[in-house]
Amino acid sequence: MSESSKSAAAEAQELERSYKLAEIVRQRQRTLEVLSLKSGERVLDVGCGVGFLTHGMALKVGEAGQIIGIDKNPEMISHAQKRCESLRQTGFHVGDAAQLPAENETVDAVSCTQVLLYVTDVSKVIAEMMRVLKPGGRIVIVETDWRGVVLNSADDDLTKQIFAAWDSAVPSPNLPVHLRTLLKKHGFSKIQVEAVPILNTEYSPSNFSHGMMEWITKNAEKQGVFNKTQRKAFLADLEERGRSDSYFFCVNRFLFSAKK
Repeated sequence: MSESSKSAAAEAQELERSYKLAEIVRQRQRTLEVLSLKSGERVLDVGCGVGFLTHGMALKVGEAGQIIGIDKNPEMISHAQKRCESLRQTGFHVGDAAQLPAENETVDAVSCTQVLLYVTDVSKVIAEMMRVLKPGGRIVIVETDWRGVVLNSADDDLTKQIFAAWDSAVPSPNLPVHLRTLLKKHGFSKIQVEAVPILNTEYSPSNFSHGMMEWITKNAEKQGVFNKTQRKAFLADLEERGRSDSYFFCVNRFLFSAKK
């Protein structure tokens, strides 16, 4: 297996783990509530990942409907296909969010969770979503504001540097503050925004922030914010705060919904 294939497989496995966490389950349930899917509807899940949301949507639209999952990572698609193998109303494509596999005005709803920050031309993707949606079709987008993280740590300046390093790791950081304007620009109406906070007061593998801090600090080390020894010390401090019941982490995700 090539290094890129190993990386794609590891990413899919990590997503399998994180999408089962209680905080993400609640986020997924809220996404389904806002989508308000009906039997027989046709939906695109853009950046479907390992298929948890796709599965939930398929149950909502029933066998008369259709859910199409799109992801650029073939390993993600493999996981999603396995998860949804008993649901005949699902189909999956390895593809690009900027080239959606649907004709003009043929889709009732589009979902897109934690995808657009990785996209260079977000406007192009939103235009594609508008293109495929039927008049009156709905869209739900979930993104995170990593600049608003609250973390109890020994070094506030270092913490800021660690999260600031994320800006150089993705093409479209700090996206939530721009999304409403972009949706309006492309003709979406009835735009609603709600916060979906992720709050952890324990530092445990069963919580979202545990794996996230591993990932974020690894990126910061790669970006030269600190070395491996300093990274270990930073994480050890978080572990100690967890043991002493003084750990605190909070970040807001934002759920955008709109209509064509």
